[in-house]
Amino acid sequence: MSQTMDRTTRTMPIAKALNESLRKALDDDPKVLVMGEDVGKLGGVFRITDGLQKDFGESRVIDTPLAESGIIGTAIGLALRGYRPVTEIQFDGFVFPAYDQIVTQLAKMHARALGKIKLPVVIRIPYGGGIGAVEHHSESPEALFAHVAGLKIVSPSNANDAYWMLQQAIQCDDPVIFFEPKRRYWDKGEVDVAAVPGDLHKAVVARPGTDLTLAAYGPMVKVCLEAAAVAAEEGRSLEVVDLRSLSPIDFDTVQASVERTGRLVVVHEAPVFYGAGGEIAARITERSFYHLEAPVLRVGGFHAPYPPARLEEEYLPGLDRVLDAVDRALAF
Repeated sequence: MSQTMDRTTRTMPIAKALNESLRKALDDDPKVLVMGEDVGKLGGVFRITDGLQKDFGESRVIDTPLAESGIIGTAIGLALRGYRPVTEIQFDGFVFPAYDQIVTQLAKMHARALGKIKLPVVIRIPYGGGIGAVEHHSESPEALFAHVAGLKIVSPSNANDAYWMLQQAIQCDDPVIFFEPKRRYWDKGEVDVAAVPGDLHKAVVARPGTDLTLAAYGPMVKVCLEAAAVAAEEGRSLEVVDLRSLSPIDFDTVQASVERTGRLVVVHEAPVFYGAGGEIAARITERSFYHLEAPVLRVGGFHAPYPPARLEEEYLPGLDRVLDAVDRALAF
């Protein structure tokens, strides 16, 4: 059902890459289903599922009631029957009615059954701020799920990763929460649909450098790349590591980078307090203590409810806050 492609590499936004990835998954495996609120006739709030119901039918791309707990509970039942459901939670803040199903059933079933049961469920969640939305539409709850054993947590930062990481998540026999940086949906990039993807949970060096490592994931990778470009104009060389996965975390790649540069700044949109940056800082300090020339610093949101849209630029970590942390680390 997919259109024939003239060439293997095309330029497309992240949203289109996700749409193409879902289309291929539906094409390749009749056991793959897409389900969620307004994913069918509307094509999703962000049009990620646009056209899929028309091409694959209402039994493969399913408009569900407005009931997140029901969506995940149904997906668990489908997975037990051999299907590979891909669910969509319309906005990050809407996931919490399904939190019980996710952490007490989906995450635990494999261990509870002593490995005899697999639940290949993907939960797609558009997350983060920067779109001028109201409360419950701009949150970053990834640490709440990364803390739960039994779940895999990933987040792409570019179109090529969005395409391939979603394919890999759907093929995974474990439950995967797939956090999509919604404010980057329309950022364009090259997608090679014939590539051989690397490990889903492998971090990558997005920009090499020698003076300091910036580690980020999802929406903040672009900000860190911009910070590295500005720093380069001032004669400073910053390495940017795109983590890509939060559970598990590829600490080896981060460690190797830090042992080259001697300094680390971890950046995420979520609040710094109890955020993923704390775990990364602790692990790298344990592993690379004698290589560090400054304390590991963290940049993130404030420990406060997400503010009204007119104040979100004050809340979100931007270029200035990242560069300030870089200055502090280099001056130590």
